[in-house]
Amino acid sequence: MESAKPKAKLTRSSRSRKARPASSLAHLLSLGIFTLAAFTCVCEPARGAELAKGDTKRVDLGGGVTLELVCIPPGEFTMGSTPEEKAWAVGPEGGWIPGTGRETPEGDPRPARIKQGFWMGRTEVSVGQFRRFVEETGFVTDAEKPGGWTQCFNPEWDGYHHTTQVVQPWKSMSGKSWRDPNWAFPNLDVYPVVCVSWNDDRAFCQWLTKRERAAGRLPEGLEYRLPTEAEWEYACRGDRPRAIFWWGDELEEGEGRLNISACDFLPGRTKTWPLGKAPWSDGYAFVSPVDHYGERGRNGFGLADMCGGVWEFVLDHFDPQGAHEEAYFVDKDPHPVCRGGNYFDVPGNARCAVRLGIQSPTYSDSRDGFRICLGSPVAGEPAK
Repeated sequence: MESAKPKAKLTRSSRSRKARPASSLAHLLSLGIFTLAAFTCVCEPARGAELAKGDTKRVDLGGGVTLELVCIPPGEFTMGSTPEEKAWAVGPEGGWIPGTGRETPEGDPRPARIKQGFWMGRTEVSVGQFRRFVEETGFVTDAEKPGGWTQCFNPEWDGYHHTTQVVQPWKSMSGKSWRDPNWAFPNLDVYPVVCVSWNDDRAFCQWLTKRERAAGRLPEGLEYRLPTEAEWEYACRGDRPRAIFWWGDELEEGEGRLNISACDFLPGRTKTWPLGKAPWSDGYAFVSPVDHYGERGRNGFGLADMCGGVWEFVLDHFDPQGAHEEAYFVDKDPHPVCRGGNYFDVPGNARCAVRLGIQSPTYSDSRDGFRICLGSPVAGEPAK
């Protein structure tokens, strides 16, 4: 459950074994995700042509680091969740606590349409990719600024102690950041970057837009940005009819597809996460490398890690009544939205419809990251 996070209090909407770095790194390198491999697929549609499902392109970030994008064509989908899905989420397999109203902001099922195609990151932005941004710009994240802090795992945590006083596993910490999220293991470049705020994520996108535009590689009328809520949910569902997960409605079919709370020991301990969990080992109690699950972990659009892994910031501000087809922004007290669930989550929190309101644009957490898209500018987007 995500009850530990300040964001949950504001919105009523929530948040191993040792990683296998050598084999995982080799797997990622073989895919050319972190070096400019000989195989580089760049597929630019002709002017006026529609994006083609399955097309990919790579963006050179410099220093031998690349970022892969996947074409997401326009289309229609059903946004939100059914009463049956909500009931499953608060049931014994979903792992939520009934009566909290946690699932209410998903809204009832309603038709939505993505009018323009866009490109989306195959994976969340990785530590290595974010490092390139910082190396080139000297950017300082919100957590690293004077007085800054980020939410991390508390190494002294030994359980919830629900019968006495509830103790949460997360703690606000200064001196921690995307460079050191307080793991009990090295923060490898192949992991998704965490402890970055909505502000930090948009700064990355702005840098990439300027970089590509200066190099003459950015098509006219496009920019790098965070996806809208509607774009994210449409992309997550992977071009299939409405379902609980991108692969369907059965949790058991998620084995080998995603990283969520499962039967894995916390680093250096003989305990697993104590709440509802998937009945298998996914190999990681905390973060797993991006695209670690390969083809089995990719949805119908070819996107990896869309459920579980780390929460992904999107462009919109949170509306407790539900997500919007058009991007939604407010002028006062904005709460950015995260989607998709994370490695700590119970299964009910790793669904396509789940949405989470975040405390503020400067808030960061070791369960939160982001994924970028390349598309048309969004009307009403707050100034960067």
